[in-house]
Amino acid sequence: MLTSLELCAGAGGQALGLEMAGFEPAGLVEIEAAACRTLRLNRPDWQVLEADLHGFSASHFQGIDLVAGGVPCPPFSKAGKQLGAADERDLFPQALRVVDECRPKAVMLENVRGLLDPQFDIYRTHITDTMQKMGYTGQWRLLHASSFGVSQLRPRVIFVALQHDLAAGFDWPAPQLSPPPSVGELLHDLMMANQWRGADTWRSRACQIAPTLVGGSKKHGGPDLGPSRAKRAWETLGVDGKGLADAPPERDFVGMPRLTVRMTARIQGFPDSWGFSGKKTASYRQVGNAFPPPMAYAVGACIGRAIHRAAKPKLRRA
Repeated sequence: MLTSLELCAGAGGQALGLEMAGFEPAGLVEIEAAACRTLRLNRPDWQVLEADLHGFSASHFQGIDLVAGGVPCPPFSKAGKQLGAADERDLFPQALRVVDECRPKAVMLENVRGLLDPQFDIYRTHITDTMQKMGYTGQWRLLHASSFGVSQLRPRVIFVALQHDLAAGFDWPAPQLSPPPSVGELLHDLMMANQWRGADTWRSRACQIAPTLVGGSKKHGGPDLGPSRAKRAWETLGVDGKGLADAPPERDFVGMPRLTVRMTARIQGFPDSWGFSGKKTASYRQVGNAFPPPMAYAVGACIGRAIHRAAKPKLRRA
């Protein structure tokens, strides 16, 4: 079993995917109390560290196999001002400090697509060069959640770095050949939970994958499905994106249904068994900000293979 240290763990989407890929978390650092409760609810044995990353020391995690994290997206998001390093929420420097303190075999950091915009070319180069000086070979890649079975348009930028002697064994995951199910196919059983008469008709209308779920931040964002553009995209799928429902539609409901937190979690790639702590807004924010577990699994499995390949003894020729 490989070991990992996760930064900005949130509701556990990345940790869950990495667990499926063979990584056992030695620690999960998360500042939000509700997200910490979610992690403890689902995995009581995990060491959840409710802490601000600025004050966290990773020196006692030396020898860990992987440092992974989804550092905050607002500094690079097109939905914000894209202040990058000038944004107080930028935690890439703290992630680099953690790597320097514990020197894992590999690093995986994920963020929004905006990080690949030209204004951040120097910023990305700085991260790659800093990791190079610490003994790592790093790569940036844009991956799409829908390429790994997630029924959602969710592009994510992934940075993977491995110690120089391990880097040659790493390959990015190949996209799945079959497309993910449509929103209607994915959620039909949940929409039918209260015997809604319109569920079959709705399934036919919701014949595409979902737009990107948006979790918002502490200051902005509530239990709805995003800005006006996103709401219009949801409307084409027969979904009212102006809020979330507490329960599926009743038998004689007429109109466009709203999604429940459980429905959004399934769209994000969480199993139905994964619970979320907190009221609707807090729960949905955890879901919307999560790294889809299937994506984390796909990349994590490739990192795990690279580490295992290097650990295998090489046969000598006679």
